[in-house]
This record gives sequence, C-alpha cells and structure tokens, in this order.
Amino acid sequence: MYVPKANAMDDPGVSAFLAAHASAHLVTVGPDGRPDSTLLPVIVDGDRVVGHLARANDHWTRIAPASPGLVVVAGADAYVSPGWYASKAEHGRVVPTWNYSEVQLRGAVTVHDDLDWVLDVVTRLTERHESGREQPWAVSDAPAKYVRGRLRAIVGIEVVVESVEGKAKLSQNRSDADREGAIEGLRAQGDAVAHLVADEMERALRG
Repeated sequence: MYVPKANAMDDPGVSAFLAAHASAHLVTVGPDGRPDSTLLPVIVDGDRVVGHLARANDHWTRIAPASPGLVVVAGADAYVSPGWYASKAEHGRVVPTWNYSEVQLRGAVTVHDDLDWVLDVVTRLTERHESGREQPWAVSDAPAKYVRGRLRAIVGIEVVVESVEGKAKLSQNRSDADREGAIEGLRAQGDAVAHLVADEMERALRG
C-alpha cells in the first residue's frame, strides 16, 4: 500500500482503528496462483488476527500452512469533488480525489480445523459484539450439541502478523480552507458513509 508521510497512521491511530472495525478481507493466493478474498469477522489480538471461514468456502482449502496472507481492514470512503475547494475559485488547478482509511496486516496464515480452537474464537467474537447489549446473548445460551454441530460448519483462521501499515487519506495535503470546504461538501450529501469521512477529516484537521 502506498502511504505518503502525511497519510500514515501512528501506532495509537492504528490500534484505535482496529478496535473500531470488526471485519476484514483475508486475501491469499492458492497453489494455482489465483488470488482468493473473503470478508470475515476478526479479532486482532496483539500480533495475531483470528477469525473463521465457512467450511463450504473452498478458500480455506487453498491456503497452504504458513503461507503469506494479507488482512485488509477498511474504513469509510467517499468521493471528494474539487468543486468544494476554496482554491477552485482562486486558480482552478484542482482535481477530484477519493478519501479513505485502511489498515493492512501481513503475515503467515494457518487454518485451524479444531472444534475447541474455533469455539474459543466464536465465543470471543460473540462477546465482542454482544457485550454492549442490555441482554447479551452468549454461545452457552444455545444447546451444547447444537453449538458443536454449527462449529463443524466453519474453520478457524489465524494470521501471525509480520507487518502493519495504516493509511488515513483525509486531504491532509490540502489547505485548511480546502479541507473545510470538502468537509462541508461531504456533510451536504445524503450519505451516511460520506458523513463518516467528513467526521474523520474534521478530527484530522482539528487534531
């Protein structure tokens, strides 16, 4: 991933981003050279990323033990019109762009076809997403025999992280006036995702 210095996330920024985003694309290359990509729920635990794939998804069967993988955690993204920039009226030397935030983690991938390992991951994922609810559901709420049957329909995935890159492309290369104009323009859109990008841009601008 190309990461200009102005767009690089620092370590606290990467940690906060990963804590706020609970899914990722796992990208690997099979023995025939064909790339595979699957969106899956994940937990980033220190230098590991864990999750699971459907057993019916042949992606996991094409992953050689300890083969290299890429985990892509994507945030909100949006088109930015040059018509929103103050500098358009000044000199007109402006072009469109696309703003987004993303973290990429690379490392060796292992498939875990073990019920207890997968149960631990599923339990942790469930706790992550249910903990804020008034009446959180727990894996143990379902009959144990039923849970074991459902676990046989998935396999575990573990990526031992070797490198991490975080990028927040939020118009940091533009003047404050241009950035303010882009924020206002995004907020004028009837698009919740564009509003999220505007919020991120404002935090970066005020930061």
